Amino acid sequence: MKKFSLLLVAAVTFVLVSCMSSIKPVKNQLATTPWELEYITGPRIAFEGLYPDKKPIITFNPAAMNVSGNSGCNGYSADYKMAGNSISFGEPGMSTMMFCGEGEQVFRNTMKKINKYSIDANGKLNLMMNGVPMMRFKRAIAR
Repeated sequence: MKKFSLLLVAAVTFVLVSCMSSIKPVKNQLATTPWELEYITGPRIAFEGLYPDKKPIITFNPAAMNVSGNSGCNGYSADYKMAGNSISFGEPGMSTMMFCGEGEQVFRNTMKKINKYSIDANGKLNLMMNGVPMMRFKRAIAR
């Protein structure tokens, strides 16, 4: 009986260690690739109308705790803070000043409201305000 209990404990430990080693922290999943916006809540203008030429991209740099990319028109960078599934973004730094319609302002204003994030079962990054999805990103295809 003692050998059986010992064998059972060893087997359970092996299974748990194996499972734990395959879990990737979400923080690292954010940094594996640039993310391309595919949905944003709020505006009455259709998504394709907001971003007719270029969809916003966000790239996380966890070492520097900042993000960079484009907001559908101009480039941007900003600091971010993360704890658990909470996230917040600082004010974007200097960027180019081209005017490309309302999309850029909608993107920047929505980023200020974000306080949570998740990666869903389909691998999509959801940026949320109090649990309500505000923006959804897919992994960007390398260009």
